[in-house]
Parts: sequence; structure tokens; C-alpha cells
Amino acid sequence: MRALRFHVPLAAALMLLSPEAAWGYVGPGGGLTVIGAALALVGGVVLGVLGFVWYPLKRVFRAVSGKSPAPAEGEDA
Repeated sequence: MRALRFHVPLAAALMLLSPEAAWGYVGPGGGLTVIGAALALVGGVVLGVLGFVWYPLKRVFRAVSGKSPAPAEGEDA
């Protein structure tokens, strides 16, 4: 078991550092799927951060300007 702790990381490092080129092909269907998923992930993260930052700032702007928030639909003013 003790030898396994040394040999597995060593073998992994040697495989990662090997100079062999990996030739592969990504077809149009798989490529577009990966691109779409990456764009959706980036867009979700950007919108999440924007929402996390924007709504508190919006409340601060309203408090500073003295405007009361507009009533939601269905509520009496």
C-alpha cells in the first residue's frame, strides 16, 4: 500500500508531462454543444453577479434620491 502512494502520483505526473500529441476531432454537433454550454455558463455567472450587485445598489440609489419604490402589480398604492 505504501508503494502505491508513491507510484500513482508519479505515473500520473509522467503521463501529464509526456510530449505525445493527442490528435482528436470534435464534430460540429459536439462542438456547438460545448460552445453553447460554455456561453450559458458564462452568461449565468455574469447575470448572477450582476443581480447580486445591482439590486442592493438600486435600493441605495432609491434611498439617496428619496423616491419610494413603485408598487408591485396588484398592490394598492
